[in-house]
Amino acid sequence: MSEQKIRIATRRSQLALWQANYTADRLRHLTEVAEVELVPIVTEGDQNQQDALRQFGGTGVFTREVQRAVLDGRADLAVHSLKDLPTVSADGLLLGCVPERADRCDCLILPADAAPLQSLDDLAADAVVGTGSPRRQAQLLHHRPDLQVSEIRGNVDTRLKKLDDGEYDAILLAEAGLRRLGLASRISLVLRPPLLFPAVGQGALGIECRDDDEFTRHCLSQLACAVTTAEVLAERSLLRTLRAGCHAPLGCWCDISEDSLTLTGVLLATDGTTRLEQSATGSCEEAEQIGQQVAELLLQVGAAELLHGGSDVESDQ
Repeated sequence: MSEQKIRIATRRSQLALWQANYTADRLRHLTEVAEVELVPIVTEGDQNQQDALRQFGGTGVFTREVQRAVLDGRADLAVHSLKDLPTVSADGLLLGCVPERADRCDCLILPADAAPLQSLDDLAADAVVGTGSPRRQAQLLHHRPDLQVSEIRGNVDTRLKKLDDGEYDAILLAEAGLRRLGLASRISLVLRPPLLFPAVGQGALGIECRDDDEFTRHCLSQLACAVTTAEVLAERSLLRTLRAGCHAPLGCWCDISEDSLTLTGVLLATDGTTRLEQSATGSCEEAEQIGQQVAELLLQVGAAELLHGGSDVESDQ
C-alpha cells in the first residue's frame, strides 16, 4: 500500500459530502491509497441562496472554487455532480473518471401529508411547482401548461421544508440525490421519458484531478465505469456541440445494449410551447460522434432559435 494521501475537494452541502465520502470509500477499497481526507469548499452557488441561478452565475457556479482548490494544491481531486461540470475542462485539470451512474430521472415531491399521485395529470389545476431548472420547467409546462412554476433554491432539506410549510404544492428534485440521502420515501412520482428527460450527466459523478498528477490519475482509473463513461461522453458531446450551456432546456436519454448506444435529445422553448426531439445510434466507441450527430439533427430542425439568449448553469439538485 502506498503511503500517499489523497485529498478530496468538495462542496459542503449534504449531497456533495455524500458524494465525496462515497468516492473516498471507493478509493480506500479499490486502490493502494493509505489515507483519504475531505477538503470542504464553499462555492459561489452555495453562498447566494436567494437569487435565481441564471441571474448571478454562469457555467461553473458550483464548481469553480472546488476546482481552484485542486489547481492550487490544497486538494488532489474534486468530486462534482457531473451535470454541474462544464464540458470543457479548466486549464490544468482533466476528468479523471466517471464512476457507475445512479438513478438519473427527476421526481415530483408532494407535501408530507398529501395523498399519492398516479400520474402528473392527477396534480391539481394551477398547482404551484418549485424548480430552479429551466429544463424541468419547460418539460413540465409542455405537458401541463396550467401549472404555476416558481423558483426554489437551497439544499434538499431546505426545499423539502419549504414544500411542507406550504410554499409550494409540489417540487421537482433529482431521484439520485433523494436516494443517496436516504429520502426515497419522499418520492411521490418518478418522471421518466418521454414525460421528462433528465439533464446531461444527471445521476453521474465527475471526478477531476490535475492533468500532471499521475498517481491520482492511476487511482481514479480504478473507479471508472465503462458503460457510464460512454453514456456521458455522448451526452456531454451533445451539449458541447449545441453550445447550449447546462442551463438550457435540454434533456437527454442514453440507452446501451451490448455495444450499441442510442442517444435521444430533447430541446424546448422555456415556456414549453415548442419541443424538438432527435435520436441517433452507433457503437459505444463512437459515443462522442453520436452526441454530435444528435446535436446537428436538432440544429437542422430549429434548435438555434430555441437556444438564443439561454443561460448556462443547471440547478444543483
